[in-house]
Amino acid sequence: MNTTIYKGIEFLIIFILLPISFAMTYSIKLKVSIGIIGFIYIIYILLRVEKKKFKIASGLKWHIFWKQTIFKLIVIAILTTLFVWLTDNELLFNVLLNKPKLWVFILFIYSFFSVYPQEIIYRTFYFQRYKGLFKNETLFVFVNAIIFSLGHVFFKNSLVLVLTFFGGLLFAMTYKKTQSTLLVSIEHAVYGCWLFTVGMGGMLGFPA
Repeated sequence: MNTTIYKGIEFLIIFILLPISFAMTYSIKLKVSIGIIGFIYIIYILLRVEKKKFKIASGLKWHIFWKQTIFKLIVIAILTTLFVWLTDNELLFNVLLNKPKLWVFILFIYSFFSVYPQEIIYRTFYFQRYKGLFKNETLFVFVNAIIFSLGHVFFKNSLVLVLTFFGGLLFAMTYKKTQSTLLVSIEHAVYGCWLFTVGMGGMLGFPA
């Protein structure tokens, strides 16, 4: 399971073939089943093969993390607010203002049941499992952003692919610096929740 060939095939299946297949038309139950089996496999590899321990690392520099995250959020907030206002201003903060209970519910479900599993797969697993396959760290991070974007291809929306590519770059760099699934999950949740809040949730599958 630790040979280069095995890891290469594993990478191809998990990060290329499966996301592309999810964009195809077939039973949603089968897609969910495949996704669950794949996630169980990833957890097994992390715990039993890679000997990864899930724990909150000591010495995390929370003040630096929040300072950088809030700064990036402000930039993202300005750009996305302008985008929604210019393209469809009726969507601007629509769910927050008209369906606050749904807004709170979706933010909770998204943060814990979507973001965290994604970060285990695309950051924790990817960085732990495939770092040795790349000699160039810049390429390693770039590929992570590419596959993270590809993981959203089932939305069939070019803007989603662009946003998730840049999001993938941000999250990969955060994980590279912190080596913390918790911190990168918080960052991911903050930006994702903002997109839903500002009115861009529809293209990302959030119910409105």
